[in-house]
Amino acid sequence: MYVILGGTGRVGSETARALLDEGQEVTIVTRDARHGEDLKKAGAKVAVANILDVDALRRVFQAGKRAFLLNPPADPSGDTDKEERENVAAIISALNGSGLEKVVAQSTYGAFDGERCGDLTVLHEFERALERQSVPAAINRAGYYMSNWAGMAEPVRESGILPSFFPTELPIPMVAPADLGKVAARRLMSGTDDVGIEYIEGPDRYKTSDVAAAFGEAMDCKVEVQEVPRDALEDTFRDFGFSNEAAASYACMTYRLIDGKTMPADEPTRGDVTLEDYLASLLG
Repeated sequence: MYVILGGTGRVGSETARALLDEGQEVTIVTRDARHGEDLKKAGAKVAVANILDVDALRRVFQAGKRAFLLNPPADPSGDTDKEERENVAAIISALNGSGLEKVVAQSTYGAFDGERCGDLTVLHEFERALERQSVPAAINRAGYYMSNWAGMAEPVRESGILPSFFPTELPIPMVAPADLGKVAARRLMSGTDDVGIEYIEGPDRYKTSDVAAAFGEAMDCKVEVQEVPRDALEDTFRDFGFSNEAAASYACMTYRLIDGKTMPADEPTRGDVTLEDYLASLLG
């Protein structure tokens, strides 16, 4: 049986679906028993546990043989780095005595050793902690999630404007949750010698102008990109309700992407879902 952390989120749910499609037994972990109804109908079991409850999480792991590990994003109104590092510590502690034979962890392009740069530094710490513990660990580093654009759908529909933290013509490695789920499922089912880092992105690299065009095609309207100036990033995040700490971390991540510091070190595995198909599906 496979245990999926973050099983009701975009990547976790796609991982669960890919495993269910292969006829595997799946348990998704959620903090809210009301979530995951669609996956329950598809055959998944649901375990209710808070990641920070190490004993409860370990008991869930002990019921399975392999696990997909995903550090859920913290509420940006608080100190995201602090909360997400606490999550990492709890997950690693729960692996001790879990009896799992292998784990697959979701990470990100550009992960590096440092402090206060959001996922880039928190997930690097996650990777290193997994290397130091005894359960064989596969690491999936993903390009920029196409699903990050999902929250812009209604504002774009209403205004015809797509705000962007990135230069309009900057090519960015992007990937759909479904492709990440398929790779995660493959590595969960592969041998215990399939460990280490694998990079995953979509079939092509896309610019913000491509995102605007895809929104426009799906909505049958003209969409224009509105760039947020680099020196206004932190203030803009704060205007969105981010704490000072979260605004600084998210700005740091954005700077590094813009500056080309989040590109893959090796040739990536390429998924099948195009940006155009993803946004068209998202918008129905």
